[in-house]
Amino acid sequence: MAQNGESTFTVIVAAVANLGIAAAKAVAGLISGSSAMLSEAAHSVADTVTEVMLLTALKRSAKPADEDHPLGYGGERYVWALLAAVATFVGGAVFSVYDGVHTLTHGEEPGDPLVSYVVLGVAFLLESYSLRTGLRQVKGEAQRVRAPFGRYLRLTPDTTVKAVVMEDSAALVGLLLAAGGLLGGQITGSGVWDGIASILIGVLLVYVAWVLGRSNAQLLIGRPLPRGMREEVVEELLTVPHIIGVLELTTLIQGPDEVMIAAKIDFRDVASAGQVEWACEEAEQQLRERFPAVSRVYLDPTPARRT
Repeated sequence: MAQNGESTFTVIVAAVANLGIAAAKAVAGLISGSSAMLSEAAHSVADTVTEVMLLTALKRSAKPADEDHPLGYGGERYVWALLAAVATFVGGAVFSVYDGVHTLTHGEEPGDPLVSYVVLGVAFLLESYSLRTGLRQVKGEAQRVRAPFGRYLRLTPDTTVKAVVMEDSAALVGLLLAAGGLLGGQITGSGVWDGIASILIGVLLVYVAWVLGRSNAQLLIGRPLPRGMREEVVEELLTVPHIIGVLELTTLIQGPDEVMIAAKIDFRDVASAGQVEWACEEAEQQLRERFPAVSRVYLDPTPARRT
C-alpha cells in the first residue's frame, strides 16, 4: 500500500497548488477583463474538484474486502476517477469554450494585463512543481516494473496519478495559451486573441477528459494484464512441477496493486491429489513473488483433450 500513500501525496500537492492558483487567476481575470484568464480560473477550479474526487477514490478503494464485497473496493477508485474526468469536462472545458465564443461574438475590451502576467508566472512555477511530483512517481513505478515511461503512463492502472500528470501538463499548456491571448490582445488591441485562447483551452480540457474517462472506463469494464505479462504468467506456471499445460488464462486488473489470475491447468495424468494441491500452492507463491501486484490466484485442474 506504499504506492497508495505516494499517490495520495501527489494528489494533495496538486490540489493545494490548484486551489491557490484558481483564486489568483479569477482575481486577475476580473481585473484584466481577460476571458482566457477566467477560463484558466475555471480550469483550476475543475482541477481542484477533480483532485478532491481522486482523494475520495484513494480513500474508498483502500477499504479491505468484506462479506458484501469479497473482491474488495478497488473498483471504487475508477468510479470516482471517472467522475473526476466528467468534472474536468463540465467544469473546465464547457465554461472555457462558452466564454471564448462569447468573447468572439460580443467583443471584449482588454484591460491591464500586468496582474495576469504575474499570476500566470507564479501559476507556472506551482504547476511545474506539482507536475514534477507526479512525473517522479510515474518514473519510479515504471522503473520498478521495468517498463518504458511513455508506455507505463498510457497503461498504468493508477489512474489517479495519471490524472494529475495529464491535468498538470494541460495546465502548463493552458497557461501558455492564456499568456498568448493576453499578448495578442495587448499588441493588437483586440479581444479576438483572448477568445481564441479560451476556446483552445476548452478543447485541450476536452481531450484530457476524454483520455482519462476512457482509461477509467476500460478498467471498470475489466482490463487484463498486457500481453507480454500474460505470456510471462504462462511461462511461470509451466515451471511448476506437475503442470504440463495452461489451457486457458484470465487476468483482471482490479487496482494498481490488485491483479486477479484464473487459469485452467492441465496436470500430469499420474499426479496424485496431494501433488496437485502442492503444485497449486507452489504456483500461487511463485506468481506472487514474480508479480507483487497479484492478489488472487485461482487454478482449476482441467484435463486436456488428447488426440
